[in-house]
Amino acid sequence: MFIQTEQTPNPETLKFLPGREVMAAGTAYFPSPDAAGKSPLAQAIFKIADVTAVFFGADFVTVTKTPVSDWTILKPMILGAIMEHFMSGDPIIRAAEAPPPLADTDDDEVVQQIRELIDTRVRPAVAQDGGDIVFHGFEKGVVYLYMQGACAGCPSSAITLKMGIENMLRHYIPEVIEVRALETDPY
Repeated sequence: MFIQTEQTPNPETLKFLPGREVMAAGTAYFPSPDAAGKSPLAQAIFKIADVTAVFFGADFVTVTKTPVSDWTILKPMILGAIMEHFMSGDPIIRAAEAPPPLADTDDDEVVQQIRELIDTRVRPAVAQDGGDIVFHGFEKGVVYLYMQGACAGCPSSAITLKMGIENMLRHYIPEVIEVRALETDPY
């Protein structure tokens, strides 16, 4: 098994590409070892010192480290953990503990437009950088988003949020006044 790596805009996060499917549907973000209980792979990666977050996308894993640690030391250990996991045949996330899909009960036309733009224009772009941006809500002109993976804590995420996402949404949807990032997982 050959696993490629790619740098992300976040210097503390590295993207690992195992050359196979990681998540069949959706994404999974583990911002701490305590959150990794449902994922054998995330648990294995968190056993490596200085790992602070793990994110699974469709065909990649992003790992975030502490600012004082060095990728040249951590990278081989993470590669080993990923390789060992895929060779074991264990699931990425235990099915019995998989989170339920988010209900899309909001029929508001503005919310549907926001979701559509985020899903078709924003999420594919940030997935290329090893992250994800999840819509959380829209209230009084403010769009609330939750950043995961390489996007969480990235120095350029504030610029991406304001200059990129906010400007795009305001251009297409006049009801949007502002975009704000949530600091903690809303779910």
